[in-house]
Amino acid sequence: MANDIDFDTEFLPAHGIAVPVADGVARITVNNPSPFTFHGTNSYIVGKSTLAVIDPGPEDEAHFEALMAAIDGRPVSHIFVSHTHRDHSPLAARLKAATGALTVAEGPHRAARLLHEGEVNPFAESADSAFLPDIAIGDGQVIDGDGWSLSAIHTPGHTANHSAFALDGTGIVFSADHVMAWATTIVAPPDGSMADFMTSIEKLLARDDRIYFPGHGGPVREPASFLRGLRTHRRMRERAVMERIRAGDRLIPDMVKTIYAKTDPRLHGAAALSVLAHIEDLIEKGRVATDGPPSLAGLYRPVS
Repeated sequence: MANDIDFDTEFLPAHGIAVPVADGVARITVNNPSPFTFHGTNSYIVGKSTLAVIDPGPEDEAHFEALMAAIDGRPVSHIFVSHTHRDHSPLAARLKAATGALTVAEGPHRAARLLHEGEVNPFAESADSAFLPDIAIGDGQVIDGDGWSLSAIHTPGHTANHSAFALDGTGIVFSADHVMAWATTIVAPPDGSMADFMTSIEKLLARDDRIYFPGHGGPVREPASFLRGLRTHRRMRERAVMERIRAGDRLIPDMVKTIYAKTDPRLHGAAALSVLAHIEDLIEKGRVATDGPPSLAGLYRPVS
């Protein structure tokens, strides 16, 4: 498969240090590296006098102390949460207690669709189901702070409640896990939806933003070009899945062995879920058929 997108894996996390990334914006990266989080989860502090925190991160004592040191006694009015995975939202409760800030998010955790009978959500333990925002922010709604305004961009796909946040008047978008420079995000049913993910790509492409600061890794400096590459990448994955089914592969593990032959084997479980997400979309498009609801163990065939 051709290289359809240029990923940037050069990133110095500077764990626990507030790194200025724009005027009035600092990034602090949690020391929680993994194949899924890259060098760790990025939290952002926005503002100069009264602050906002975006994605406070997991329950981590060192990260909490780093955030409080960077806040340095200044008031915090709002804590924004892009989505409710355990590497992004759990520290919100402790940070709220320490600062009195209001939490802001699209809503509580939920799946993109109902579970099929007998289906087990493979990422259920990754969800922060306890999080409930003080302010449920809708697509396009704005929170005004002290010298800053943040607008919500509902971008489901990775999760149903995923939102990016635009720092109005700057061309900056905090893209969280929807768009990252180092890798494509995981789209894993039932929490994620490939159809939603692609729709969210088109929504972002309709904007004219200057730079993205993501939930993991370094900035996306040419968002429109990167988004087009990301869209092409996903379409190529869809074609690869379709080609494997037409070639006679009926099981998702067999497809993964070929399509993700060069991918870290530790990510093959997530890759299988990504294939399932593509298959669900292909079934909706009438191009693939199966008996019963689609699942990781399903048998798939092309629609002639």
